[in-house]
Amino acid sequence: MNLSPKTGGRHPQRAVVLFVLCLALVAGIGFSASAWLSPTPPAPALSAQAFPMVPPTLRYGVVVDTLQERVDTIRSGQTLSDLLIAHGLTSQQSFDYSNTFNDLFDVHSLRAGKTYTLLNDEDTDGPDYLIYQPSIYQYVKLDLQGTGDDERVTLPVETEIVNAGGVIESNLWNAMTGAGMSHGLTDRMEDALQWSVDFYHVQPDDAFQLVYEKRLVEGEVEAAPGQVLAARYSSGGEDIYAFWYESADSTQAGYYGLNGEPMKSTFLKSPLRFSRMSSAFNRRRFHPVLRRVKAHLGTDYAAPYGTPIMSVADGVIIERGRRGGNGNFVKVKHNETYTTQYLHMQKFAEGQRVGSRVRQGETIGFVGSTGLATGPHVCYRFWENGRQVDHTKLNFPSAKIMPDTLLPSFITQRDAYLVELNKVGQPSQDTQQQMLGGLERMKELKAIDQSKAK
Repeated sequence: MNLSPKTGGRHPQRAVVLFVLCLALVAGIGFSASAWLSPTPPAPALSAQAFPMVPPTLRYGVVVDTLQERVDTIRSGQTLSDLLIAHGLTSQQSFDYSNTFNDLFDVHSLRAGKTYTLLNDEDTDGPDYLIYQPSIYQYVKLDLQGTGDDERVTLPVETEIVNAGGVIESNLWNAMTGAGMSHGLTDRMEDALQWSVDFYHVQPDDAFQLVYEKRLVEGEVEAAPGQVLAARYSSGGEDIYAFWYESADSTQAGYYGLNGEPMKSTFLKSPLRFSRMSSAFNRRRFHPVLRRVKAHLGTDYAAPYGTPIMSVADGVIIERGRRGGNGNFVKVKHNETYTTQYLHMQKFAEGQRVGSRVRQGETIGFVGSTGLATGPHVCYRFWENGRQVDHTKLNFPSAKIMPDTLLPSFITQRDAYLVELNKVGQPSQDTQQQMLGGLERMKELKAIDQSKAK
């Protein structure tokens, strides 16, 4: 049948288009309804990785991230007022802040060569804080904006027990500092063993181990070391021990050997630390200044100018002055038997005079080259019963021994330290063979002392 537009029939292409449009309309309505009926999907979760939280940097009690930090050095002759005026404060402000600072810390104690820190917020007029740190243990903060945020703070110090060790190639000083240990720790190591080890005659391949208190300021900056708690020095197949022990009632405190014998002797090995013996006791020495043979009735120890000279034992100063080739000297009487003398001093220790009592290890003067001397050293002389002798050939009695009642607690502590020492290096001999039985050995020592007393 032939249908035409005029007779009302539909064009086939138009019918197809209308059909497609209807399908699209139905699909669109269904999609919209589905979207409207479905729940809204959750927002993406936030994480620390997506938005990392950076903790603020807190130093000197303030957040310093947004502050400008400037470190400068105090010059010779500068006062606190000079520093403040140089950084833009008026004379009156400098005067007022100096008075405030002086309430926290003596302004006269500011030292040339030390650094100070200025913290500045760009949104404020002038610097905000001046920080001065007289030591690693504390700082003083001066608020330059006048808000009263001034303070003097002592920083927390933490102590941990650590061990260390090494092998000597030339001397103890080089061995310890070369292994990263501080000068202060080297000094304390020598303190522990100074009565039993001659550090001026060490041998290559000598070994040492120690257990000590490591102190950290705010858990980071290493401070001066605390007590050396245990030390072992190995030389020529022999082990020498020193254990720090203090009784609960504090009546006994000091270093003791493996069997509880006191390490402290009546005399130190030398009047100097960290020096070298430059000339031994010699009755026929060729004198380097006089250019002739002249008896050298002393022992020379070379050391830098200004090195402290110690009294080798408790005693009383009986001479102090300057005389001829001796230069500046001090003479100390220790008892009716022993006297010592120390020559060529650069200067004397302050606060002492003839008649002053001095303790073992106390500084009595400083190394120099006064008198007949070719360089800085101390000539150390030793008298026994009025006769000059070579002190390196003498055996001195030990200090008072530990009471029997304290020995068990000492042994318990000693054994714990031995475990720590052996973590660093094994003893050169069997330690058990060196332990002579504690109480029995102490009784032997007491019997010897009693027989000497009789």
